[in-house]
Order: sequence, then structure tokens, then C-alpha cells
Amino acid sequence: MVSSGTVDLIRAEVGNEKYAYFFSMSDPETVLLIDSWRDQEALDFHHHSPMMDHILQLRAKYDLHMRVERYVSDDMGIPKADEQFIQK
Repeated sequence: MVSSGTVDLIRAEVGNEKYAYFFSMSDPETVLLIDSWRDQEALDFHHHSPMMDHILQLRAKYDLHMRVERYVSDDMGIPKADEQFIQK
């Protein structure tokens, strides 16, 4: 994804706010991808773009399997009760 330039193309897509990989310290076969989009419309556009076909081809080529968890920002910020656990 990185060496083919695919990551840079995804980051340049309209509505992409973050596209970052994180590697597990305990499992070298696990990679966490955090991608964030401006809104559902931007994500839907990405999912229906030619870029997605390229991504699917790479997943098939390297026999990559995924587990997806979806998180939605709530715009309300951090609850007061949780602030004590965050060092700024």
C-alpha cells in the first residue's frame, strides 16, 4: 500500500482526514489501520471509487484478512469524569 503509492492517493482523496498504520508489538502479523473521513458521504465515495478496486486486488494478492471496528466521534469531547485519566 505504501510502496505502490496507494496510501498517498487515499490521503489525497476529498474527505480523507486520516489514514495511518500502527504495528502490534506483540503480533507481527497484525496491523491497525485508522482511517477517518469527513462524513459518511466521503467514505461512501471512497468505497465506490476505482481506488477501492485497487485495494481489493492488493488484499487478494497478499491474502490479507480484516476485522473491522467502527468508531464515531461524538463532538461532545471528553466526559469530565474521564479527564482525570488523561495527562496533557
